[in-house]
Amino acid sequence: MTVLEKIKDAAGIEGDVKSFIKPMAAYTCANITLGGAGYPIGMYHQQYMSFVEQLPLTVSGRLGMIGGVVDAISDVAMGLITDRTRTRWGKHRIYVLIGAFPFLFAYVMKWCSFGISGLGNENLTFLWYLITSILYSTSYTMMSIPHHAMLPTIEPQYFRRTQYKIVEYMMNSVGQVSSFIFMGLMLGGFNMPDPSPADRTKYLFCGIVLSVWFFWPTVLSFFTCPEPDSRNLRVAPVDWKYLFHEYGLVFSNRAFRQYFLIAMCNSFVHSFYSYADQYFMISVANKYKHFNTLNIIAGVSEFMGSPVNYFLNRYKGKRISGTLFTPIMVAGLGLYAFVGESTPSILLFLATVLYNFGFSGPGFVLETIQPDVTDVDEMITGRRREGVISTFRSFVAKTISSFMNGALAHTLQDVFLYDVKKKTVAEQTPRTIFGIRLIFTYLPIVFGVLTYILVRKFTMTKHDHEEMQRVIKEKHETGEVTITEEEKKRLEVIAGHKWEDMWIGNSVTV
Repeated sequence: MTVLEKIKDAAGIEGDVKSFIKPMAAYTCANITLGGAGYPIGMYHQQYMSFVEQLPLTVSGRLGMIGGVVDAISDVAMGLITDRTRTRWGKHRIYVLIGAFPFLFAYVMKWCSFGISGLGNENLTFLWYLITSILYSTSYTMMSIPHHAMLPTIEPQYFRRTQYKIVEYMMNSVGQVSSFIFMGLMLGGFNMPDPSPADRTKYLFCGIVLSVWFFWPTVLSFFTCPEPDSRNLRVAPVDWKYLFHEYGLVFSNRAFRQYFLIAMCNSFVHSFYSYADQYFMISVANKYKHFNTLNIIAGVSEFMGSPVNYFLNRYKGKRISGTLFTPIMVAGLGLYAFVGESTPSILLFLATVLYNFGFSGPGFVLETIQPDVTDVDEMITGRRREGVISTFRSFVAKTISSFMNGALAHTLQDVFLYDVKKKTVAEQTPRTIFGIRLIFTYLPIVFGVLTYILVRKFTMTKHDHEEMQRVIKEKHETGEVTITEEEKKRLEVIAGHKWEDMWIGNSVTV
């Protein structure tokens, strides 16, 4: 066996490399936008609102809360729409193209109020950014929900889905790294000054350039992704009873409940951490000058976890990444508890490496098991409901996250007395310092431990999934299933239903 053949075998590449990778690249190139566009927003938008536009935390918190709830509702609507769409381009990818156009304008609006904030009217500024937030999140949802739901349709194989995900991670990194390098250099490079109202023009320029950069990948994905025609799709009439029934069925799926709880706890880790990181860097550690450097370290560390996760996934199963990497993530969070104004910067760098390298593990688990949860749903209902499955979790998660961000803003300002106009460590009280540490470090540790426990309890294996796909295929083709009692009980445990109560065990579609 040649070296190239050994590499192909290790990576699981079958046949010609170009033909093997081409459909993956066609699908995942949209992730340059979907995985990259939110990266500058996650890094810089909170401090832009607080220190450039100088909106009080309670105001920016209300923006996040209202915008997030609308975003969650649009997720549900998009899931139902995409599962019922009949076009020659398929159920999903048409929306990736449609959503790209309003997204182009919304991205610019995120970074500039076009003079409205300069009028000094807080209510008008709030209204502008609320409209902006809703337009941005709705157009992003229009692209992301159908795209995410498309994978089980275009790729049925268990491990091939993981290969799609690793290419998706690479495309995410292209979007993240390119946007970070550009915006980081525009805002200060490796010696970041504290953000201030004088930086408004810089943020607007970044918004314009990045909006164009994030437009083309979604268009390219639409024209190259091989999604099948859906014009023969059969759909039932929609009513409120139908709506509640559809989403009630989702949560009756035990594999989904496990996936959902892991996702919730892991998202709490990230939400607490990402909400407070800029306040921690400015007003606790007094090391904001390292902000861009730390984000480079964070991105590289998380990306370095990807190949390790990939090979663990291939040879040890989809759960192992979470059980090995989550403790590393928690260790990184623990180190942040010792970082202060007088501690060496190396401790901050080490904590960043551990947290982000570890965070890649549970994130990879969630990305790779989501399509398999859709297969469990098909075993229960007899239908493919990718949109409903993907949006149910995001609806609940975004709703909770929105209220949580609003609560965090009020808590940090009203309970711990943080003032965005008083940034230095010397201006902070012990109460304020504790509040920032609580949100940035202590609470993420708690939810990180819960994530670890829940990942260990996830039940589905590769063998289980292969058996499930076999019986689903057999049921569709013959109307009957041949299975041992032992395998039947195993699939009952995964689904959380008795065999005879599922579509797979009877002749009725649920």
